[in-house]
Amino acid sequence: MLLDTASLYFRAYFGVPDSVKAPDGTPVNAVRGLLDFIDRLLKDHRPDHLVACMDADWRPHWRVELIPSYKAHRVAEERPAGPDEEEIPDTLSPQVPVIEAVLDALGIARVGVAGYEADDVIGTYTARAAGPVDIVTGDRDLYQLVDDSRGVRVLYPVKGVGTLHLTDEAALREKYGVDGRGYADLALLRGDPSDGLPGVAGIGEKTAAKLLAEFGDLAGIQAAVDDPKAKLTPSQRKRLTEARPYLAVAPKVVRVADDVPLPDVDTALPHAPRDAATLDGLAARYGLGGSLQRLLTTLTARTGTA
Repeated sequence: MLLDTASLYFRAYFGVPDSVKAPDGTPVNAVRGLLDFIDRLLKDHRPDHLVACMDADWRPHWRVELIPSYKAHRVAEERPAGPDEEEIPDTLSPQVPVIEAVLDALGIARVGVAGYEADDVIGTYTARAAGPVDIVTGDRDLYQLVDDSRGVRVLYPVKGVGTLHLTDEAALREKYGVDGRGYADLALLRGDPSDGLPGVAGIGEKTAAKLLAEFGDLAGIQAAVDDPKAKLTPSQRKRLTEARPYLAVAPKVVRVADDVPLPDVDTALPHAPRDAATLDGLAARYGLGGSLQRLLTTLTARTGTA
């Protein structure tokens, strides 16, 4: 099981009241919400391995060089010497280090790689996996990894973090008319304002799906543009021709990397905290109470220990 951690703690932050606070009054709604969500995932899906995948760089320079508008509207501060600072709610940003510290003390694998987004870490773990993979994310970009033949599916939170939509290839075909491999092409043709991706003017989701159904993939669509016999309207041919500079670089931006240099970490779920003393200190300082205790109980119950 691979967690798109930032996506999930954002949802926890907005799904759990900010009245949930530490003894000193610091909001911990995202921390406790995420712990509750992980606990529920472990109970419902029983993974053997779990990785909390992190954004070491939420807006990698190599993607921005190709499409400068990539996530540009979410930049709070540009940093020439490192990752740009993302615009995050004031009461969420202080909770992120707490989340990281708690996961580390628990012994849950937490992986971020410099120069890459969590999506790329997830893509690489998925590519290397020998068995089925559940990807837990509120980001539809990761639908591109869905692959029934390998048992790769996405668990997408529908409301807060309490209800999950299991997304396999049948679900993708029903909603978007494409399979996992086709979703990235659909996304780059359609565009995505939330990521600053312009897409092809005049090509919405339905038109993109029809073009992919007709011509197979992005390469097939581009070949059709050069074929006067291909079934494209004059408007579609014109717009796709004008978009060629964008279409030349968009695949590298939209498709998640599968060759990230992952660190050598133990991804097996712990049956006891890695650092119980630190965890006790964090629990007391931040008032993690029942959320942490429930997760600890679930982890220890996996091995039948008390």
